[in-house]
Amino acid sequence: MEQRPLALIVGAGDGLGAALARVFADEGGMRVALASRHPERMQALATSLDGLALGCDATVQSEVEGLFARLDREHPDGPEVVVYNAGARLRAPITEIDPGQAAQALQVNAHGALLVAQQAARRMLARSRGTLLFTGASASVKGFAGSSVFAMGKFAQRGLAQALARELAPQGVHVAHVVIDGGIAHPQRPAPAREHAQLDPLAIARNYLHLARQPRSAWTWEIELRPWVEAF
Repeated sequence: MEQRPLALIVGAGDGLGAALARVFADEGGMRVALASRHPERMQALATSLDGLALGCDATVQSEVEGLFARLDREHPDGPEVVVYNAGARLRAPITEIDPGQAAQALQVNAHGALLVAQQAARRMLARSRGTLLFTGASASVKGFAGSSVFAMGKFAQRGLAQALARELAPQGVHVAHVVIDGGIAHPQRPAPAREHAQLDPLAIARNYLHLARQPRSAWTWEIELRPWVEAF
């Protein structure tokens, strides 16, 4: 039986990560691998989708290399789609920022993105195809008061994505950055007063699938997604 293409989601949680897994599996016909620091939290979802829940700290080079090596054994062609969905927020006035916490947040938002992108690119370039997607935020393009560390990391991640889009597209690898501008709906968050005032995670995920399916004649390097009531 022909093996399904593999979609790897790094930084998988019960919000957007879970929605991405469901859409890639149910609507994209892919096998999904959910990588996170706490894989036990994703095991039930992975099992229901006939996928994998794998442990990985994206900021640690050896763990990222080990993650891709594990997938190589089960999917020798490598992942068709890789999503870097890991993120770390740190909110504080500049005078109160803990430098150690700031360094860790930058590791997650920027350095981890580089480590995952490097491993994904090596495998995708070998077969001249694949899609590498980054989950951005409002802070990717706008620095807000009290959110300087988050903006630093997300600006860096966006710069990485833009540079890789220019570097890898001529070699057949599609790279795209998704700016999530607004709050994502979650059962644990209060429902907004206005309908559809928060981003539906499944709707976001379908945009990721659309990016992964775009023909080479019309590739997008960046999209912005926001609710209809969000000011920008």
